[in-house]
Amino acid sequence: MEKYRILQIHNFYQIPGGEDVVVRNEKKLLEEHGHEVFTYYRSNKELNEGNKLKKLFIPFTAVYSLKTCREVKKIIRENKIDIVHVHNTLMMVSPSVFYAAFQCKVPVVQTLHNFRMLCPAGSFFRNNVICEECVNGGLKCAIRHKCYRGSKIQTMVSSAILWIHRFLGTYYRVNFICLTEFNKNKLLSSLDPGKKIVDPKRVYIKPNFTFADGIVPVKKQPEEEYYLFAGRVEALKGIDIAVKAFEKLPDKILYVAGTGPMMDEMQAYVSTHNMKNVRFLGYLQKEEMTEKFYNAKAVIMTSQCYEAFAMTIAEAYSYGVPVIAGRVGNMDGMVQEGVTGVKFEYNSIEDLARKVCEFEQMDLNRLKENAREFYQHRLRPEDNYQKLISIYHSISEEKEQ
Repeated sequence: MEKYRILQIHNFYQIPGGEDVVVRNEKKLLEEHGHEVFTYYRSNKELNEGNKLKKLFIPFTAVYSLKTCREVKKIIRENKIDIVHVHNTLMMVSPSVFYAAFQCKVPVVQTLHNFRMLCPAGSFFRNNVICEECVNGGLKCAIRHKCYRGSKIQTMVSSAILWIHRFLGTYYRVNFICLTEFNKNKLLSSLDPGKKIVDPKRVYIKPNFTFADGIVPVKKQPEEEYYLFAGRVEALKGIDIAVKAFEKLPDKILYVAGTGPMMDEMQAYVSTHNMKNVRFLGYLQKEEMTEKFYNAKAVIMTSQCYEAFAMTIAEAYSYGVPVIAGRVGNMDGMVQEGVTGVKFEYNSIEDLARKVCEFEQMDLNRLKENAREFYQHRLRPEDNYQKLISIYHSISEEKEQ
């Protein structure tokens, strides 16, 4: 099979997230199969650097950066790049990377890790509920509500990027990878086909994956049986739903692995309500996280948004751990009721508590076997590699025609 020379482009946020893990995993996967992967990485930490004049121009360079375009074209030409694979462009990279690829006549594909092509905030989430107002009412809705980071200016920039590049037809020339069928349907059904914003023929589906290297049974038994919440401690991830559900289950233990803006509030709630069954573990290193995943009875997924791809579920399955997840968006499709876990009404504290009790009556060993089988059949790196290379091959053929 042809070995590609790939330029991987990613804009890191100031706070590390799941996208960063996916980018590194994909780079490792491609290199393990003999492809050369070159990188162009920027970080939003750059927003805090430079003088006032430089910062003044950020809203403009976020829409189109001459620096990015120039640097990316140089990399493409010097290294004879075959494919440009973009992951995130906000804020420092900008969509100018697409024009660098166009001008060098190299196929370009972007993985859509969130819903930012439709929602300036990227999450379809506002005031702690799912919101799709921008789809029907236009991008001005996001500006009015200050949806991106609670800032009208930053939301205007995020919205301007979308509006300008939709108008210019930029995205119509780009290939896209959606992580699920749900995401692809949401993308194509939310945009007016008459305006030719995205070409349906250029939209592919490839899920994320997780490496299962080094996953081995832990010989010692955990000191106590527990359920695991692994993620940011924030409203978007539904931490309050999880904690309050376990308030109704005083004989069942919940471990919370992660940090976030609601940490103090949730710790205060647990303390005030004298809850002895919820333990906050904070941020855990990989080995500690591996142990907590592997020994959990189940992973609790209480996200209050669609989740572009629930990596926590993929990780749980790689350890052979079932999942109790809300019935919404991509979580609904990743959990098989009674097979790899159970599902509850995603915003209902009472239903989550009920479903945990129902879960206790099930055959845990069978659920664990099914979870691991789900991983083996759908989320293995090798299967993911074959899908990715198939996409690369398809867009490379298009270049030759």
